[in-house]
Amino acid sequence: MSTSMSAAHWGSPIASKRALLIHGLTMSSKSWEGIAQLLVAEGFFVVAPNLLGHAWRRGTDYRISTLAEDLRPYFAMDTSYDVIIGHSLGGLVTLSLLPFLPKTKETTVILVDPPLERTGEQFNKSKNRFLKEIEDVKTADEHMAEHPTWSRGDSMSRALGVYMCDRTVVEGIFEHNTPWSFSGLLKNIPPHVKIALLTSDPERGGVCHLEHVPRNVKTKVFIGIGHWIQYECLGAIMDEVPLPRAKI
Repeated sequence: MSTSMSAAHWGSPIASKRALLIHGLTMSSKSWEGIAQLLVAEGFFVVAPNLLGHAWRRGTDYRISTLAEDLRPYFAMDTSYDVIIGHSLGGLVTLSLLPFLPKTKETTVILVDPPLERTGEQFNKSKNRFLKEIEDVKTADEHMAEHPTWSRGDSMSRALGVYMCDRTVVEGIFEHNTPWSFSGLLKNIPPHVKIALLTSDPERGGVCHLEHVPRNVKTKVFIGIGHWIQYECLGAIMDEVPLPRAKI
């Protein structure tokens, strides 16, 4: 396992509120720029680690549990967070982090379109798609052409994330997590954890399906919004962050 940690930070370390943001496969900490800036404006100090195997970090074990264990230093010395947000693969890692959270503090956990379950066909299709992505890295301009609602910054961070990953990481993620079945992580959520799950439109590439989500988990489905909710619908994520709301 790599011992060199890397992360992006926004805001003041002495802010009264803290947020931890966990990116998805072939992404990086920089992919959270938009959400991070909104959180800073609300008084948060924001930390976004680079997962093992990403942003030039290397490892040999890419099980979800190992990716989560690698982030344990972010909870050292009783460090706690008011909000933790995980996108896609990062959502699964976030669920694996729940045992690390202090029981004396309520934590809001926002899961953004996590791929809870993959059938054999879906598994192979996803693996091949990511491998193709690694072999033929798109430019920021190509991402903008494909996703007109993305900003140039979002498109650049997407291209950079892929560039800083390689096929051995993608292969490891899929080979070390077979069978791909993580819906069980949503069972028995601790009482001090408040879960909100945001799912994308399956017709637009959404990978989290309602049949895999327990009925007691607060879930919102965004029709017409793709897998990249943090780029395409930032307000949907911010709506789940506990903030003082103006009374109407």
